[in-house]
Amino acid sequence: MLDQVDEINFDGIIGPTHNYSGLSFGNIASMDHGHLTSNPKKAALQGLEKMRTLASLGIKQAVLPPQERPFIPILRALGYTGSDTALLQQVWKDHPSLLLSCSSSASMWTANAATVTPSSDSNDKRVHFTPANLISKFHRSFEAPGTSFILRRIFENPAYFAHHFPLPAQDDFADEGAANHTRFCKRHDQPGTHLFVYGRKIQNPQAAFPKKFPVRQTDEASKAIARTHHLSPNQVIFAQQNPEAIDAGVFHNDVISVGNQNVFLYHEKAFVDSESVASQIKRLLEEQQTDAHLLRISSDQLSLEEAVKTYFFNSQLITLPNQTMALIAPQECQESDSARKLIQSILDQSNHPIKQVIYQDIRESMQNGGGPACLRLRVVLNQKEQTSMLSSILLTDHLYNQLVQWINKYYRDRLIPEDLIDPQLLNESRQALDALTGILKVGPIYPFQLQHLNSPPN
Repeated sequence: MLDQVDEINFDGIIGPTHNYSGLSFGNIASMDHGHLTSNPKKAALQGLEKMRTLASLGIKQAVLPPQERPFIPILRALGYTGSDTALLQQVWKDHPSLLLSCSSSASMWTANAATVTPSSDSNDKRVHFTPANLISKFHRSFEAPGTSFILRRIFENPAYFAHHFPLPAQDDFADEGAANHTRFCKRHDQPGTHLFVYGRKIQNPQAAFPKKFPVRQTDEASKAIARTHHLSPNQVIFAQQNPEAIDAGVFHNDVISVGNQNVFLYHEKAFVDSESVASQIKRLLEEQQTDAHLLRISSDQLSLEEAVKTYFFNSQLITLPNQTMALIAPQECQESDSARKLIQSILDQSNHPIKQVIYQDIRESMQNGGGPACLRLRVVLNQKEQTSMLSSILLTDHLYNQLVQWINKYYRDRLIPEDLIDPQLLNESRQALDALTGILKVGPIYPFQLQHLNSPPN
C-alpha cells in the first residue's frame, strides 16, 4: 500500500502594515485602490477565516508568518542612519515611495513565495524548494531571504528537504514562484506533470510581447527551476502567457487559469497557443493513465476584463476527502453575473469532479490584487515528510483561536500610507511579530529578534 500523501495549503498571515500603496504596476486592483484606507485587522481576520474554511473541509492547512515591515534593514542598506524613528521621518521626506515599498505586506501572497516540487516527482526523491527572487517589483524583491529562512526552519531535515537559493537577481531569471506553476497528477501520491508559464523568453526577443504592462516571469527562470528540482524533461511543459492577457491585467498565470490534480480551468486567451498547451497536458496525463478534465472558458463566457475583476481563475480548486472537488471563489464572483453564471454552468456538468463552490470574503486582499489562490502555497508531503516538518504551524482550532486573539490585540483597523511614519506602528508591528513567533513556536526569525540576540550584554 502506498504511503499516505497530502497536499498542505500554507497561507501567509496578512501583516500589521497591510496598506494600499498602489505599488504593483500591471496589477489593476492594486493600481485602482492605491492610497485608499486599509483595515489590517479585517484583512488578517479574513485571511484566517479562509484558512479555517479549508480546515473545516478536511484540508490540511498551515500558516506562514508575515515578514517584518517596515523593513528597516533595507533602508539602512540604502544609506539612511539614525534612530528608527528619525530614519522613518527622513525616508518619508526624501522618498515616500521608498517607505511605502519597505512597508508592503505583499508577502501574504504566498503563491509567489516559492516553487515546490514533491519528492514523488524529483529524481533524488526529496521535496525541493526555491524561493522566488521577485525582482520585477522592488517592494517584493527583498522577500526571498526571509522566505528562505522560514522555509528552512519549517522543513529542516536534509534527508527529506532540499532548499535552493533564489535564482540570480537579474532580469533574465525573473521568477515569481508558484503563481506561474501548476502540478497535475492522478493522485497526490503519484508522479505529476508540471506546467511552467512564462511571459518572455530571453533567447527569443522577437516573440509576441505585451504593449502596456511588463512581464514578470522568464522561460529561462522556469527551466532553471525544473533542472535544479531534478524534474525529468518528459514531466514538464513550458508555455508562454498571452500578451493580450498580460495587458488586460493578468500579471501571473494564476489570474487566468487554475489546475488541481487532473482538472484544469483555463481561459481561451491564457496562453499564446492555449489549445496546444491543453493538448500537451491531456497527453501527459493520459500517459499516466489519468483522465484529464480540461475546461476551456471562452471570452463569451467570461471576458478577460471580468476574469481580472472577479479573479475567478484565482479561486482555489481543492480535492475534498471524498475525492470530489470544490472551488473556493472570492465573493466578487458571486456578485458578478457572468462569473456566477459560469460557475453554475460548471457545477451543472456531471463529467468532472467539481461539485461545489464556496464563496469567501477576502475583500481586503482582493482590493490589493490577490484572490484566494494568491494567499496559499501548496506543498505535497508524504507521512515521513510531514512528521519531519515543524508541526506547530498546522492550523488547529486552538491555533485559530490564538491567532484571532493575537490579531485583535495587535492590529489596527485603519491605516493610510501616511501612518507608516508613525514610530508607534513600527513598535506595534514588532511586538505583534515577536508574540507570533512564540505562538507558532518557530523561534526567532525576524532581523529585529536576531539583532537583539546578537547584541552584547550591557
